[in-house]
Amino acid sequence: MNSKIPKDLIERAYQGKSTKEDALLLLEVPPFELFKFADELRFLAVGDTVTYVVNRNINFTNRCVGTCGFCAFRTNNGKVLSIEEIMEKVREAEKANATEVCIQGGLLPDVGLDFYQGIVEAIKAEFPEMHIHSFSPMEVYHAAHISGIPISEALRRLKRSGLDTMPGTAAEILSDRVREIICPLKIKTGEWIEVVRQAHAAGIPTTATMMYGHVETPEERIDHMLIIRDIQKETGGITEFVPLPFMPYNNSVGEKMIKEGKYATPGLEDLKIYAISRVLFHGHVDNIQASWVKLGKKFAQFALHCGVNDLGGTLMEESISKSAGASHGEMITAEELEWMIHGAGRVPKERTTLYRGTNGLASGNSLRMSGCGVYE
Repeated sequence: MNSKIPKDLIERAYQGKSTKEDALLLLEVPPFELFKFADELRFLAVGDTVTYVVNRNINFTNRCVGTCGFCAFRTNNGKVLSIEEIMEKVREAEKANATEVCIQGGLLPDVGLDFYQGIVEAIKAEFPEMHIHSFSPMEVYHAAHISGIPISEALRRLKRSGLDTMPGTAAEILSDRVREIICPLKIKTGEWIEVVRQAHAAGIPTTATMMYGHVETPEERIDHMLIIRDIQKETGGITEFVPLPFMPYNNSVGEKMIKEGKYATPGLEDLKIYAISRVLFHGHVDNIQASWVKLGKKFAQFALHCGVNDLGGTLMEESISKSAGASHGEMITAEELEWMIHGAGRVPKERTTLYRGTNGLASGNSLRMSGCGVYE
C-alpha cells in the first residue's frame, strides 16, 4: 500500500492492537485513504457479506423520570403499553417474519423488574422462538433499584424469564465529563460498564453503541471505543458496535448547539467514525453497523465502503430518532435492504441477532463469556 498511513500503525491494526494515538493520527490522513484501509480490514474480518435482521422495535412508553438533555422522546405523562398491547405488536412482527423484537422504553418511577419479566415471559409463552433483544443497561439498573435487588440478580431473573440479548444503548459517550453535561442523572460510565459485564456473566450478550456529535471531543470518542474493546477482551460478549450520530433537534442539548452555530455532524465525519471503529475493533468486534434511520439509506449504503458490514434491522417502527428530527423513515423491507446491499457491490444475507447463519459467530472472540453456555 502506497500510503500516508505509517507501516507500524497498519501492522498494529492487523494485529488488533491499534492505540489511541493511532486513531488520532488516522483522523488526519486523507479521508478516502482511511476509508480504503477500513474497507480492507472489513474484508479480512467478514468478507463481502453485508447482513441485516428482520426485526421490530417496540417502544412501550415515552413516560420517563430521566432528564437527558439530548432526548426529544420523553414526556411526563405519556402512555404505557400494557403487556397485551405489546403482545399485539409482537404478533404483527411474527406475521411479518421477524426473528427479533427489540423492546425499550422510558424509566417509569414505580415500575420494577416484575414488569420487565412479565413482558419477556408473555412473549416466550406465545412465541418461544422469537429472539428478545430488549432493555438497555439503564433500564435494568433502574428496575433493579426500584425492586431493591442487585444488578446481578436482576439479570439472572431476566435471563430465566427468557431475555436473550440486550441492546448496549444508554452508553452515549462513556465519559463522566460528557455525561454530567448531557445526562447528569443517568448511570455513570463505571455503572454502565458494570451492567454490561454482569449481563455477559449471566449469559446475556449485548451490543454496544456510541452517540456522538454533541459536546464530546475526538479523544473522548476514541476513549469510548477503547472502553468497549476492553470489555470485549474480557468477556467476548459484544455482538456489534453501532455508532449513532446525535440528532440536534427538539432537545435542549441540540438547541444550545444550534445557537452556537453547530449542527449535526458532517457526513465525512460520520464516515470517519465508522472507519476508525473498524480499525480499533479489528480482531475484537467483527460487526460494525450503520443506522439507516440516522444516516439515510443512500449514505448508509456508502458507509459499506468505509468499514461497515451490517445495516441493522427492518424495525417496523422507530420513535426515538424520529422525535429528534430523523426523517429517513421507520420501516424498510428486507427486499429494499438487499437492493441497497447489491447496489453497493456486496452480498446481502439475512442474519439472526447473534449473527448466526452468516459468517459464523459475531465476534473475533467467538463470543466467549463466563456464566451460561448460551452458544453451545
